[in-house]
Amino acid sequence: MNRRKSGTPLAQTRPARLALAALVLAASGALTATFVSGGGKDTADAATNLDQFVAIEKVPPNVQNPTPAAGASTGRFTVDCGTNGNGKFSPDNPVAQPGIRNGAEHVHDFVGNLAITANSSNADLDASGTTCRNGDKSSYFWPVVRIDKTVRSGKQIQQALAQTQPMVVCPSVGKRLRAVPTGARGTVDRLLAELDRQQAAANQRMTGTRGRIDAAFNREVIDALRARRADMLREISTTITAAGGNQPGLVSLVECDVSYDDMHARMPDSAHRASATAAQAANPRIQCPSVRDKLPGVPDRALAEVNRNLDDLDRQISEANERLVSSRGQGGPAFVDNAILGPLRDKRVAALDRIATAIGRQATRPQGLDALAACRLDQAPSTPAAPSSAPSTATALPDPQGPNFELPGNTGGIVRPAQVLIEYRGNPVSKVVPMPKFLRALTGDAKPTSRGPANARATWTCSGFTDRLSDKYPICPAGSQVQRVHDFPGCWDGSNIDSDNHRKHVAFADRATGACPQGFQAIPQLRITVGYDIARKVQVKGQYALDSFPEENHNPFSDHNDFVNVNSAQTMQRIVTCINKGKNCS
Repeated sequence: MNRRKSGTPLAQTRPARLALAALVLAASGALTATFVSGGGKDTADAATNLDQFVAIEKVPPNVQNPTPAAGASTGRFTVDCGTNGNGKFSPDNPVAQPGIRNGAEHVHDFVGNLAITANSSNADLDASGTTCRNGDKSSYFWPVVRIDKTVRSGKQIQQALAQTQPMVVCPSVGKRLRAVPTGARGTVDRLLAELDRQQAAANQRMTGTRGRIDAAFNREVIDALRARRADMLREISTTITAAGGNQPGLVSLVECDVSYDDMHARMPDSAHRASATAAQAANPRIQCPSVRDKLPGVPDRALAEVNRNLDDLDRQISEANERLVSSRGQGGPAFVDNAILGPLRDKRVAALDRIATAIGRQATRPQGLDALAACRLDQAPSTPAAPSSAPSTATALPDPQGPNFELPGNTGGIVRPAQVLIEYRGNPVSKVVPMPKFLRALTGDAKPTSRGPANARATWTCSGFTDRLSDKYPICPAGSQVQRVHDFPGCWDGSNIDSDNHRKHVAFADRATGACPQGFQAIPQLRITVGYDIARKVQVKGQYALDSFPEENHNPFSDHNDFVNVNSAQTMQRIVTCINKGKNCS
C-alpha cells in the first residue's frame, strides 16, 4: 500500500538549503523524485513537499515488531564502542567504495576499528586497535550531523548542477591485486585495460545527462557496467590463480557509482569557508604511493615472499593511520614527521628491498622501487580536477578542512553524539547463526536521488518516540534527543562476506513476520542508535542537517550506516549464544 510521507510540515524550515529535489526536477524535466519509509516498499511523490523537518508527534506510529514465535531468538548483546571521542572522522567509504580516496564526499563518524581506511585489508583490520571496550575490532560508521546557521541559495545549487558532468567512478583493480605471476602478467594487463575501456564507455554514455540527474538512466549504466566488470574480475582472479598465484575473489571491486563531485568545483568559494591555514587542524591520513600496480610479473618461487611483503606494506600504513588517531594533538608537525612518517619510510624501504630481492633471485631485479617509500600526510586543500571522459578512480574532493572537518557543501559545526547504542538482536522466528568474520553490510542509501530510493530507509526519531521513524528531520519535544535508528540486514546467504553491489549477500527479514527470505539464514541483527542533544530552537529553525553527497543536498532520506564485522570467532559465538538463550548481555 502506498503511503505519503508521515507528518505535517512546520512553518519554520530551510527550503533554500533543502530544495535540491525541486531544482533537480526543474533542471532535468524528467526525473521523478520519490521518497519511501520502511525499507523501500512504499513510495510518495516529493516534488510538491519540500519541507524536510517534522514535529515527531505528527508522525504516526509505524514501527512493526513481529511477535516472537516458538524457536525465536530473543536475546540482546550490546557493545560499548564510545561516541567517537577520539575524533576519527573520514570521508572514505571503505565498504561501498573500497580503494577510492574521499569516496563518500562527506564526513563519517567512525567507532570501533582504529585503522580502517578505504584501502584497509582484512589483515589490517584484524591487527588494529579498537575503541570498543570488549575488544571488538569491527568498524561502525555513519555520516556526521552538523549545525549550520547559514543558508546557501537555491540558485547557486541549481547553477552548479546545470554545469555538472556526472562521472562514473570505479575502484582501482590494479592497485588491489596480489602479486601477479609472470605467466599471467600479459593477460592480466589486457584485462585491466579492458576494465578501463568499459569505464570510459560508461562515462561516454553519461555525457547525455550533463546538468541533470536521471536515476533510472544511472541505474541502467551502472548495472550494465557491473555485469561486465564482474566477468572481467572473475577472469583476472582465475588467470592469476591458474598461473600459481594466490588471488581471492575480487567481488568487492565490482561496483561502480555515478559521481556528481564536479558540483563542488562549480559552487562559489563562499560555499566552503575553511582556509588553508585552518586545514592543519583537520584529521589527517597517511598517503603512500601504490606498489602493487608498479610490479612486473613475479616468478613462481618469489610469489609467497612478495605477497608477504605487500601485505606488510599495507599493515604499515594502517598502523601509521592508527597512530595518527591515537596520538592526535601530540607534538605538532615535527612529532608526525619524526614519530610516524620517518619510521614508516624506513619500514617501507626495507619491505620494498625485500620485494626487489625476491624477484631478482629468479628474474631481472626491478629498479626504482625505493622511490615508492616516502609517504605524506594527506590533509592539505587540493584543487578539484576538471571533468574528463577518462576513467577516474578517485574523487577530486579536497580533504576535510579546519577544526570542523568541512568539505564543500558540508559545512558547519559537527554535533558529537551524546549516545551511541550498538546492539545485536535476535530473530522472531528462528535461532541465529554466527556472522562470518569480515562480513560487510550496508543499511540505507546515501544516494536516493541519483540511484533511486529502493534501498533507502527512514531512520529519524526522538527519544521516547521509538515506535515511529521518519524520513524527515524530527523536531523533538523539550528534553528529548534527536535519534537515528539504523537497522542492518539480519539475514545472510550462508557463504559470502560481500557481493557485487555490497547488498545481495545479506537481506532484511520480512517486516511482518521476521522470517528470512528463502536461501538465507538469520544472523545477529545489528542495530545502531545514535542520539544527539540538539537545542530545540536549532531544530525548530531547521538548522541541523546530515552530511551528504552534493546531489542529495542534506536530504534526510539519504541517511545510512556501514559495518565491517571484525569480531573474533569467540566473541561472535558469545553473541550468538546470548541471543539464542534469550539473555541480555554485554
